[in-house]
Formats: sequence, C-alpha cells, structure tokens
Amino acid sequence: MLEWLSDIFWQERLWFPEGLGWADLEDRDGRVYAKARDLWVVLPVALLFLVIRQIFERTVATYLASLLGIKESVRRKAAHNPTLESYYNHTSKYPTQSSVEKLCKQTGCSERQLQRWFRRRRNQDRPNLMKKFREASWRFLFYLLAFISGVVALIDKPWLYDLEEMWKGFPTLTLLPSQYWYYMFELSFYTSLLFSVATDVKRKDFKEQIIHHVATITLISFSWCMNYIRAGTLIMFLHDSSDYLLESAKMFNYAGWRKTCNYIFIVFAAFFIITRLFIFPFRIMYCTWVYPVTLYPPFFGYYFFNSLLLVLQCLHIFWAVLIIRMALRFLPRNVRVCVCGREKERSLCANKIYYFFSHRASVV
Repeated sequence: MLEWLSDIFWQERLWFPEGLGWADLEDRDGRVYAKARDLWVVLPVALLFLVIRQIFERTVATYLASLLGIKESVRRKAAHNPTLESYYNHTSKYPTQSSVEKLCKQTGCSERQLQRWFRRRRNQDRPNLMKKFREASWRFLFYLLAFISGVVALIDKPWLYDLEEMWKGFPTLTLLPSQYWYYMFELSFYTSLLFSVATDVKRKDFKEQIIHHVATITLISFSWCMNYIRAGTLIMFLHDSSDYLLESAKMFNYAGWRKTCNYIFIVFAAFFIITRLFIFPFRIMYCTWVYPVTLYPPFFGYYFFNSLLLVLQCLHIFWAVLIIRMALRFLPRNVRVCVCGREKERSLCANKIYYFFSHRASVV
C-alpha cells in the first residue's frame, strides 16, 4: 500500500514537464542537483535550532531585556480549587452571572472571591512581557541573519537582476552550496517553529499559526523537490527583507520606546507594501506564471506551485490593508483626542499594532 502511494506521489508527470524525469537530476560530471532525500537533514537542524533558541533566550535576550529595563513580572497565583479549575478549562474563562451563583454554592466562596479567582487565573495564562520580548528577540535575530544570508547567496547571481535567468536550463539547474544552506536554514527554522508552537506565547490565532507554518514548509519543500530553487530563494529573500523590522519594533514596544517603535513600524509598512504588493505580484509571480510556459507545457507542479503563490498574495493584500490603517496613525501628525474639554496630542499606543501583527496568520 505504501509503495503504491509512493509510486503515485513521485510520478514524473506530476513533477516535471513532458519528456523530463528524475533521471535528468542524477549527479554527473561534477554537477549536483537538489533531491528530496536532502530534506531529511532539516529534522536534526530544527532540533538544534530549538536548543540554540533556549540558550539565546535565557542568556542574550534576558540580558538585553535587563539593559532596556524589562523585568520579570511576578503574578499572584489563583488558589488551587478543582471545581473552579474544571469550569475554567472546560466551560469558560469568563463565567456568566448565573454560573457565578452556582459556583458560589458549590465552592462556598463569595461572589467577590470567585471573581478574584478567575481574574488571577486568567492572568496566569497571559504571557508576561519578558517572555514576549525573548520570543521577539529570537525571531529578530533569525530574520536578520536570514536576510543577510539571502544577500550573500544572491548578490552575485544573474537571476536577482534579470528574473528570466531563473528558468534558463530548467529543470537541470545546478545546486550551489549557498542555495543549499539558505534553503536548509529557512526550512529548519520554520520546522522548529512548528515544534515549539505549543510552548510559545498562546495567541488567538493558534490554529492559523499551525496552518501558516505547515503552508510555509510545504511551499519551501515543494520548490526544492521540483528544482524551483532559484525562484524559491528569491521568494524567501523578498519576505526576509522586512520581517526583522517588525520584530525589532515589537522589542522596542515591549521596552517602552514608543517613538522608536512607531518610526520602525512606518519603515516596516513601507517595505512590506513595496515588496509584497508590487515586487512580488508584478515581478516574481509574473515570472513564475507567464515565462515558464514559453519554455515548456504546463504540468501539475507548475499549477500547484503558482496556486500556493496566489494564496500567499491574497494574504499579503489582507495584511497590507491592516498595516496601512495602522501606519497612517503614526505619521508625524499625531492623533488628537479630547480630554476633559481640552484638546491634547498624543501618539496612538503601539500595543494596538502588535495586537494585530503578533496574531497574524499570513505567510510573511
């Protein structure tokens, strides 16, 4: 059964244009090609990422947080109460008035004591500022290193400047060492995020986060297997060019540096719009949709890869609308609000930005 499924999955007509197959990607004459079996290295590297992350967050990120004045907050724990704990976990974190009355009778607590217990219990589940800062620091470090890696891997490649070059010789495109490590670096990181999603800061988009990580891993893995390496490196590089700005803005937000946070966010918004709404659809997607069919007839892999890019672009548009709305409020003309009959100026609290963007499910 498994062998039959494997034969169907790896059919050459799904992965290659007509007349080409796996035999064309066998290493020969010193030329090395991408192979599906290369992806097994991702698992141990992803585990290594998890270990490095723990060391980084407990040492470097914690030290950096202390320099910025962020302290570990101590919250009072709710008293152990099996009845209330069961209601909290299985029914609701916010009991209705009728439920409060019933719980008071069951536990012998007053209404005020019950409300205090639920408030403290909810506070226990809320991630503290230090944990948020550590996660943002780790992601900032990765996205920055990923962007630098992309520059190193692509700066001397002709397809960075002439996108039609990415298809010359397809699918027998030689795999370069810089491309190999760039792919493994990115894929291992997103696999490690999938492993750690259960212990990371719990957000309202928990299910969407899992979908995001799975979609990203699928896109990177699929492009590797069908030897869309050049297109894949360009797409990853484009996304890495702005993500580190968002994470750095989060870090300054948690540290209370509001103005710095606001300015960085505006820069991030500009980079996001330029790369996701202009370069990605009108340059990258154009070269993956239009140019390949001038070289070979469409096949399943062509349609599947471009369908994933189309989904990605829809997410870009969705998040761009939210980003533009928030960025407009951070331009030099501050939001005016009326307080006690007098007009005062103040900047909109940066926390509202990150309520949206730390809960996003887009593949950015």
